[in-house]
Amino acid sequence: MRYRTRVTAPAVALLGTAAALTTGVPAQAATRTGGTPGPETLGDSVYPDLGNGGYRVGAYHLDFAYDATTRLVEATATLTLRTTQALSRFSLDALGLDIRSVSVDGRAAAFEQVAEKLRITPDCRLPAKARVTVRVAYGADPRRIPPPAGGWVATPDGFAVCCQPNLAHTVFPCNDHPSDKADFTFRITVPAGLRGVASGMLERTEQLSGDRTAYTYRSRSPIATEVVQITVGDYVIKDRQGPHGLPLRDVVPVARAAALEPALALTPALIAWVEQRLGAYPFETYGLLPCNNDASNAFDFTGLETQTLTLYKPNYLLQEESKIGSHMMHELVHSYFGNSVSPATWADLWLNEGHADFYGLLYRYERGWADSKGLTTMEARMKDTYAMGDQWRRTSGPVAAPTAANLFDSQRYLGGVLVLYALRQQIGEAAFNAVERAFLERYRDSSASTEDYIAVASEVSGQDLTGFLRDWLYGTKTPRMPGHPDWTVTPVAPSLTAPRGRRDSGHHDNSATL
Repeated sequence: MRYRTRVTAPAVALLGTAAALTTGVPAQAATRTGGTPGPETLGDSVYPDLGNGGYRVGAYHLDFAYDATTRLVEATATLTLRTTQALSRFSLDALGLDIRSVSVDGRAAAFEQVAEKLRITPDCRLPAKARVTVRVAYGADPRRIPPPAGGWVATPDGFAVCCQPNLAHTVFPCNDHPSDKADFTFRITVPAGLRGVASGMLERTEQLSGDRTAYTYRSRSPIATEVVQITVGDYVIKDRQGPHGLPLRDVVPVARAAALEPALALTPALIAWVEQRLGAYPFETYGLLPCNNDASNAFDFTGLETQTLTLYKPNYLLQEESKIGSHMMHELVHSYFGNSVSPATWADLWLNEGHADFYGLLYRYERGWADSKGLTTMEARMKDTYAMGDQWRRTSGPVAAPTAANLFDSQRYLGGVLVLYALRQQIGEAAFNAVERAFLERYRDSSASTEDYIAVASEVSGQDLTGFLRDWLYGTKTPRMPGHPDWTVTPVAPSLTAPRGRRDSGHHDNSATL
């Protein structure tokens, strides 16, 4: 979960280098090989410049080597692609990376960096439906593009990454869109005294020359680029057991491990609670990553749901359970909504954040913890939120129609909760619970859209909910709340208009779980 809009800084300012660099075979080869260039967009309504067509990514292998003296990373990204058309050229998303070389199926390829694209021209046409291996060697400085413009979090002893929503391509060349999920393996080489960790489970540890260690992680499930985690630091791995023997691992700064233990110990009970409502936890492991940086500008969010590890600032987790438990539930629920089932487009973000807040609030109120407004029941909070419905629709748009400027506004969080509450009121709690589980099961390890959710809700409930949910998700006026005819919406003053972009507007009060 994020609290500020992520806006990528201008490419020329971030690169600090020439806009186009080429190597390998001459760039003119594209005109001689046949085929056509792959599209350099997937047409996302929120981030139309990201994502690329002409292929799908099957797998990434990321090999990072961290130098503690220079604090730089030397890396290779090896991608396995499946072409969907004949290609004379294709592109990856990449920004702020020092590209050393590119090869396609082991043969040097011409490349150029233009804005946020790495254009690659192989030495011969790629046929449709071909399996292709692309290798990109590059260097990166985790300090070059700090958050919120870049996806690196530099720490005194290494780094972590925070790629959501549109920043994975500042960490590794990729098809940076959640609809193109892929398998991931990670190999992280670090000097003595440091530990490398990534999403998934540890597969292999290698002792290398120069007193270095390489750690290899593999994810059992595909990952969207926005929720990848790679981190290096002076960490201790704290293992514990979750429900049904689920292995849990926390990645904790050595110097703060004892102080953080009370928060870390909450995870098994949180998982047990959410499994009763949403089914078995969907991945092979879970844990927390309180990375070693509490600076106010380290990153602009409290927690971030990278797959199998939730990223936090350590100081946040030092608070008592009533201050952090609801938010910890919010981030855990993202393992289901957001990670296991990723958004098909960024306009579908409400599915992630609305569900995370919905269950985070349920957990809060069941535990008897008042929320930030002093309210103690879901009904009371939803009545309060309902009153703001037309105002939010005017200033932030409908729930399922965000822009890049307002993507992480309250409308995607509490506005999304209000939609789910209305659905539960309309079809009943038992049917609502069945819809939730059916949706998660049907789209596990893939991406799903708002229309997919509407279709599942209609099918499982036995009611055509298309009009009902579209009114709640896309309407410019707040519909009547089922079961609460007395609830009223505060009128919006005629002079109230949508604000301009919110690049520097600070934190939004977008989640009731804090």
